Formats: sequence, structure tokens, C-alpha cells
Amino acid sequence: MLAPSVVRLWGPAYVRYWQALNVDYGRAMPPLLLTGIAALIVVTALSWRRGWFALGVSAAALIMVILTVVLTLTGLEPLNRAVDAWNPDPLPADWQETRRRWLNLHLVRTALALAAFACLITVQAVDRD
Repeated sequence: MLAPSVVRLWGPAYVRYWQALNVDYGRAMPPLLLTGIAALIVVTALSWRRGWFALGVSAAALIMVILTVVLTLTGLEPLNRAVDAWNPDPLPADWQETRRRWLNLHLVRTALALAAFACLITVQAVDRD
């Protein structure tokens, strides 16, 4: 989740912060996301030897991570592009609604990522052979 101080930033400061942050994220995230998915595909494929439980929970983690990417590409990234195009002075009338939508989608994405991580930890804790 974002730091509370970032969420409390008012209009122009929030947009300037967000636009600066998106430059780095736009470059860094695609290789990181693809590497994470590739690693989970390997983990899931190898987990079949550990039984149905390990396979099922690993597959659930993979699906949740894929859902985080889909949510990012279809929900969050379009909002990021919109905010990147804004002029901080003056802001669009609906800027707070856009920020609220982004934060809500980010919360869902974070929950999916944490659930995927919990699945992988569970497999390791339960199947210690």
C-alpha cells in the first residue's frame, strides 16, 4: 500500500510525484513481471512431483500473479497514462475520483499478490519433504 503521506498529497504535488514515479515504473515493471510469471510457471510445473496439493496451491499462486498483471495492464496502467498526461496546474475536475479508482485497484492487486505469496509459503510449510 502507498504511504499515507502520499495519499494525503493535494492535487498538483500528487500529480508531480506520480508522474516522476511512473517514469521508472514504466521501464522496470515489464521485465520484473515477466520474470516473476516465468519463475512461477517453473515452480508450478515442478510441483506436480510433490502431489496434488502442492500443484493446486502453486497453480493458484500462478493464477493470482497473472491476475495482478491483467489488472495492472487493464485497470491501473490506463489510469497511469491518463495521469501522466495531466497538467498539474490546473488539474482535471475529476482528479480525486481517478486517484480513488487507482487506489482501490491497487488494493485489489496488493491483496492478490499477498494471497499468491501466502500460497507459496503454505506449500513450503506443509510439504517439507
